Amino acid sequence: LIIRPAGHSGKAKKGNLCFDAAFETGNLGNVLLVGEFEYDLCLRPDTCNPRYRFWFNFTVDNCKQDQRVIFNIVNLNKNNNLFSQGMTPLVKSTSRPKWQRLPKEHCFYYKSPIHQNHHVLSFAFIFDREDDIYQFALTYPYSYSRLQSYLSVLEQKFPLQRDSLINSVQQRRLELITFDDVKKPENIEPGKNPIRVIVIIARTHPMESPTSYVVQGLIEFLAIANHPIAKLLRENVVFKIIPMV
Repeated sequence: LIIRPAGHSGKAKKGNLCFDAAFETGNLGNVLLVGEFEYDLCLRPDTCNPRYRFWFNFTVDNCKQDQRVIFNIVNLNKNNNLFSQGMTPLVKSTSRPKWQRLPKEHCFYYKSPIHQNHHVLSFAFIFDREDDIYQFALTYPYSYSRLQSYLSVLEQKFPLQRDSLINSVQQRRLELITFDDVKKPENIEPGKNPIRVIVIIARTHPMESPTSYVVQGLIEFLAIANHPIAKLLRENVVFKIIPMV
């Protein structure tokens, strides 16, 4: 999705914000200018789940120096969420590539009578550098491509059993990582299996990117050959890890 101001086929006049979510992990639906400095943003729902609208990740460019705006995300589907407990969106820009949380005093989560009493997330922002591209997200993105790159690098360094359970409709691998240094007993009684197996499934829903960071840390820890705790775990428990469902 790339949204340019109405009537502009090419680059718009400075100050007419241009929105883009046409990249991996990006998500944004419609954008409506509702005031001189205010925009209503609608999110696209998750694939195959039209009632779930929570993830957002988009860029904004073509701003003016010190331009002030208010963004209203107007179609969140969950009223009770972390925004009601003080969480704020993330922002970064081309000149400041490290993600930062927006200040709490610039973010508001409330019932809006203008939007049929739906809960709305509003946040104020000042574009302080005219040539920067700014990116806003619900939380730290973690893409499928990042997982693939990480696993490819890791299996070059450590002995890693990496299998594909199945391919998705769009022909993406559903990865299965196995850690198994357990010594198998020679004689196992019928119906009895003394081997402990732990199955860990992460990233069940698209927006749960924090779980991808957690499971990456777990995989990296279990892969360390000489760490005494990791070694003890591998020798006593079989781990089956599906890092991204």
